[in-house]
Amino acid sequence: MPVREIVTVPHPALRRKAQRVTTFDAALRRLVDDMIETMRAAPGVGLAAPQVNVSQRVIVVEYEDEEAGVPHQLYAVVNPRVVWAAPEIEWGVEGCLSIPGLAGEVPRARAVTVVGQDPHGQPLRLNLDGWVARIFQHEIDHLNGVLFTDRARRVWRLEESPSAAAV
Repeated sequence: MPVREIVTVPHPALRRKAQRVTTFDAALRRLVDDMIETMRAAPGVGLAAPQVNVSQRVIVVEYEDEEAGVPHQLYAVVNPRVVWAAPEIEWGVEGCLSIPGLAGEVPRARAVTVVGQDPHGQPLRLNLDGWVARIFQHEIDHLNGVLFTDRARRVWRLEESPSAAAV
């Protein structure tokens, strides 16, 4: 499971809409494994296939919140899409592995329901809220060629505020 290169702006892969996955095979599972290793090595909490220059609708997310009692969870979702978003919007600070050195205040739905498939093609339905919902929205944006800087009301260099997690 090699660590792949994470592309950074202005790489064109980051602005293309990723293709829907229709073949669930060993190559897809290798991509997912590589993405998990790449995300961990970066380190980050989420990664979308376009960030490793693969135009497929695949994301990985790793999340844990000991303070809130949320155990470690690793998600690999193929063809994810938001089918419901809470009307409550929360502003939060985000960074991105593909935009090193920058952070921004980004509005996201407080909670979302995401449907998709696992790497074997089995259907998934995830009801997410809080920080993990933010991560999923950020990664799904990548699949549509949208970067957090497109949504941010304010962007700054990380030296100004070190509080952004790279998603």
